[in-house]
Amino acid sequence: MSIQPARITKVLPDSIGVEIGFEPGDAIVSINGQKPRDLIDYQFLCSDEILELEVLDVAGETHNIEIEKEFDDDLGLEFETALFDGLIQCNNKCPFCFIDQQPPGKRETLYLKDDDYRLSFLYGSYLTLTNLSQREWDRIEKLRLSPLYVSVHATEPEVRTRLLKNSRAGQILNQFKWFQERRLQVHAQVVVCPGINDGIHLEKTLLDLAAFHAGEVPAVASVAVVPVGLTRFRPNLEELTPVSREKAREVIARVQELQEKFYREWGSHFAWLADEWFLIAQQDLPPESHYEDYPQIGNGVGSIRQFIKQFEEKANQRLPKKIGIHQNLTWVVGNAVEQAFKPLVQQLNEVEGLEVNLIALNSNYWGQEITVTGLLTGQDLLEGLQGKVLGDAIILPSLMLKANDTRFLDDMTLKSLAKQLEIKIIPVSGIEAFLDACIEE
Repeated sequence: MSIQPARITKVLPDSIGVEIGFEPGDAIVSINGQKPRDLIDYQFLCSDEILELEVLDVAGETHNIEIEKEFDDDLGLEFETALFDGLIQCNNKCPFCFIDQQPPGKRETLYLKDDDYRLSFLYGSYLTLTNLSQREWDRIEKLRLSPLYVSVHATEPEVRTRLLKNSRAGQILNQFKWFQERRLQVHAQVVVCPGINDGIHLEKTLLDLAAFHAGEVPAVASVAVVPVGLTRFRPNLEELTPVSREKAREVIARVQELQEKFYREWGSHFAWLADEWFLIAQQDLPPESHYEDYPQIGNGVGSIRQFIKQFEEKANQRLPKKIGIHQNLTWVVGNAVEQAFKPLVQQLNEVEGLEVNLIALNSNYWGQEITVTGLLTGQDLLEGLQGKVLGDAIILPSLMLKANDTRFLDDMTLKSLAKQLEIKIIPVSGIEAFLDACIEE
């Protein structure tokens, strides 16, 4: 893959980048004679106190710039991508891959199969370790890129090979030994597909992974157990079956038994169940204390408990007893969190002058009966909200939208949805922004 200049999209205020005169559209070609492959190289190279930069400006002219700075000073630059030499894509054919469970004809980026160890290190995305060349393994070791986040699914070679449709998939335990020998860490995930890697296979997987949790620097720091997510667009309909209530209860019971064993041994549950298991099983979520330091929050493990805790803390600080101008708002979420969020709505409605109506939707677009908020599409919202009394405005969690964009997963825009529903829509990111939208007069 060829290395492209690192294109700047933002120069942070009061930064070295501002002092030098960098502008969005400029691009860094090299640092001290080396072309950075990615954000990791950029950060590593910028740690020197004297930097010689080759820069390509917006007009296409080349400039050579020398910078003297403190060792830990950042230049204050942001880039259009973290990868300057392109994405390392997946070479597996997992039947449960969400990328393959989407309809054709949407924006190109929705179909990129990320299996890149650099994005795993930088942002916590999951990879399978099946596509790494020796050069990349050497780089992981040299730069101490830890922790990485690894999709395991099964440790038995034949089961993992069946799931990933890749002959290299069976090497996973040897790869974890490699991490262990180098005192590098991974966080693991297991996507449970009923009839394939559940039952005794799931138990063996968790016990195999637990064997790497020992020592001062455990090679496997934590494991998330996640139910397979299926959409109506999925291929290979005969191979996968959705998780039923009975299956969810079976998995919960089996994992909780292992959690007790792990907790007795290490004082940590080590393997955690994603919140969805309890929602599907129609069982209460574990208490907030169960999740320790939330090592698998990115996998939806404890995210509901954490949200509720943070909501209550912020609400107690920020919610007034009353507001001057009456607000009637609709808060839209996925129906997976409906029961858990009802007490929060009750707390909001204790504010005099504030009326919040919770509408929890499932996704007909994806063909799901139980849907997490982030998967709701514009079409789902249009179908679910049209004809309803929605009050003065809709409050929408921005995680439904593409990052730094106003498009849903089905490419409908926020503006189009607002126009069709004939109502103001307020996208919010974070609890403070949500509370501010509720009490803003």
